[in-house]
Amino acid sequence: MSKELLLPRSDGTLASYRPGPPSTFRAPTQPITSRIAYSAAHVVVDPRANVDPIANGQVDWDATLAYRRYLWSLGLAVAEAMDTAQRGMGLSWTTAQELITRSVAEARAVGGTIACGAGTDHLAAGPNVTLDQVEAAYETQCSFVEAAGGRIILMASRALAAVAQGPEDYVRVYGRILSQVQQPVILHWLGDMFDPALTGYWGSRDLDAATETCLAIIGDHAAKIDGIKISLLNKDREIDMRRRLPASVRMYTGDDFNYAELIRGDEQGYSHALLGIFDAIAPAASAALQALEAGDLDSYEAILAPTVPLSRHIFQAPTYYYKTGVVFLAYLNGHQDHFRMLAGHESARSVVHLAELFVLADRAGILGDPDRATKRMRRVLAVAGIV
Repeated sequence: MSKELLLPRSDGTLASYRPGPPSTFRAPTQPITSRIAYSAAHVVVDPRANVDPIANGQVDWDATLAYRRYLWSLGLAVAEAMDTAQRGMGLSWTTAQELITRSVAEARAVGGTIACGAGTDHLAAGPNVTLDQVEAAYETQCSFVEAAGGRIILMASRALAAVAQGPEDYVRVYGRILSQVQQPVILHWLGDMFDPALTGYWGSRDLDAATETCLAIIGDHAAKIDGIKISLLNKDREIDMRRRLPASVRMYTGDDFNYAELIRGDEQGYSHALLGIFDAIAPAASAALQALEAGDLDSYEAILAPTVPLSRHIFQAPTYYYKTGVVFLAYLNGHQDHFRMLAGHESARSVVHLAELFVLADRAGILGDPDRATKRMRRVLAVAGIV
C-alpha cells in the first residue's frame, strides 16, 4: 500500500503528503535527574463495553496501564488523573479512584514516579455550595490519594471558583487543606483557556492580583508545597513567578506553548515539567531531557524545536479539547487499537485539524512507525469520506 496520503486542507482542497522516515529516539539507560518531568497521562477507553459511551464510558485498564509503563520506561514521571485523563470531561471521580489505585500500585511495581490529582470534582459547582463543602471535598480526595500511597497534585477547584467571594476564601481553603496533608503537594493553577469554569482563580480576574494571592499562600505554607504547576500559556508570567518562589518550592511548567525555553531555563533558574504534551511527544521529550542531562544544549534544542509547532496546534483554541490530539497520536503510534475517547471526545477536533496534526507529528519525528501511522490515518480519513 502506498504511503502517500491525500490530506484535507482548510480551504477545502486535498493535498498529497508522504511521511518521512521513522523516529530514532532512544530510551534512557539511567535515571534523568537534571529536571523532574511529569507527563500527564491519558486514559484508553474500552470501545467494546456495552454502555452509554457518552455518559458512562469504560476504561481499558490493560492498555491504560501499559501506557503508563511506557512513560516510565522513557524516564518520565506520571501525573495521574489530571485533565489530560479527561478529569471533569468524561472521567468521573469514581473511575479516577480506581485509576489512581491501579496506577500507584503499578508505579510501585516498576519503580516509577507518580503524583495524582486530588480536587473537588465529585462536588457539583453551584450557588448553594459552601466553603465548608469545598474543604470537605478536598479532604475526601486528598485522603484517598494519600491512603493509596500517592503524592498529591492539588487540582484547581471549579466549586471553589464558583463560591469564593475573594482572595481570602482561597487563603482559608488552601490553608486548611495544606495544614492536613502528610507530604508536600504540587499546586495546580490551570488557566481559563484550559477550563473556563476556573476564570478568576485565586480570587481575581487580574492575573497580577491572582499571582500575589497565590504567592502569599505558597509563602505561608512552603513546607507543605513541593512546587506549583501553572498553565497560563504565558512564559514571562511563569518566569517572573518562578523567580519569586521560596527556594524550596519548584516551578513545574504547564506551558504547552513555551516548554522548551522554560525547561532549559536561564541564568536565574529553570522550570521542571508537568505537561500534557509530554504524553504526545514522550520519546522526543525523553531524548531532549537526556541531552540536557549530558549538557548537550544544541541537541536539546534540535529535538524539541520541531515539537513546539505540533504542541501549539494540539493546544489551539478551544484549548480544553487538546486531549483529542493526544489520544489521536497514541492511536497513530500503536499504543491503542482505536481512536475512541471518553464522552465521545474523539469528535472534538475536525478531520482537517487531525490531518495537520499528522503532518506536524511527522516533521517532529513523533511517528515511530510511519507505515502504521499512515494506515491508521487512512482509516480516519475514510470515516470522513476521504478515500
